[in-house]
Amino acid sequence: MPTPTETRARTDLTPETFRGTATAIEREIGRVIVGQHELVRLTLITLLAGGNALLEGVPGLGKTMLVRTLAQVIDVSFSRIQFTPDLMPADITGTNIVVEDEHGRRAFRFEPGPIFANLVLADEINRATPKTQSALLEAMQERTVTVAGTVHPLPKPFFVLATQNPLEMEGTYPLPEAQLDRFFFKIDVPYPSEEELVEIALRTTGATEPTPTTVADGPTILAMQRLAREVPIATPVLAYAARLIRSTHPDAPHAPEIVRRYVRYGSSPRGLQALVLAAKIVSLLDGRYNVAFEDIQRVAKPALRHRLILSFEAHAEGLQPDTILDAVLEEVPVAAEAR
Repeated sequence: MPTPTETRARTDLTPETFRGTATAIEREIGRVIVGQHELVRLTLITLLAGGNALLEGVPGLGKTMLVRTLAQVIDVSFSRIQFTPDLMPADITGTNIVVEDEHGRRAFRFEPGPIFANLVLADEINRATPKTQSALLEAMQERTVTVAGTVHPLPKPFFVLATQNPLEMEGTYPLPEAQLDRFFFKIDVPYPSEEELVEIALRTTGATEPTPTTVADGPTILAMQRLAREVPIATPVLAYAARLIRSTHPDAPHAPEIVRRYVRYGSSPRGLQALVLAAKIVSLLDGRYNVAFEDIQRVAKPALRHRLILSFEAHAEGLQPDTILDAVLEEVPVAAEAR
């Protein structure tokens, strides 16, 4: 049974409308969120790709406000899940409860959990046990929840933004590499500048708070997701993206020396899918209907930084995945080498 959002899905979206709507969404979010333009852009790209994002940053940087504002701007449902060690899978997905009708007959009824929203904020996901993490990540991957043998589809569009604090790791359960791979982007949230801190104080301590305007809805987002997949990509550009992925593996013939020394395992094929789809969206946001080599390069770090498994030596030396990706982007040629 299609949902109301699916039955009202738009079919008249053009590249110009795509860009105009995306610009309006970013503008309205900017009325509430101070600075953080790259964060807003990467979050929007993830949403339009139909993926899920993992945000890493210290507390108080506006991650919750970002998702709440995004839900207001595109007029969809929003829920927030605070992850704690005692959180159970049923607290996320929902469970069957016993209900009694007016005749005294009892039956089971499914009570949906907070995962049944269009935009879901999974706050401090690494504080929950692996069992609970898996329940969320299964819903992210399959877009369904199974309870007592019954499959319940999640609403569309569906977007999970999970956060984790890089400073406070005691008592946490780090996500396994295979589960990290399910995130479309991993986005590092930078600390605001001095000028941005002043603006944050002015906006949040005054008598009035800025209110964003709704500029899109669920059917529009679904139409934008479909249009993004229709953007053509030339074979040389696709081959370049594949070379980048292959060069993150230490056993690749043309892997940079830094990869051979510090990387245990490189990106999975999901990394290539994220590169290509994100680059298609970037091209549309720039007003182009074709993917350029530069589009691939612009999204390489958020698409791949969580897909590199570093060696013990890399951790001991404090080497970051972005440093390795910088070397890969610099050394991997745009044009294929002659054979």
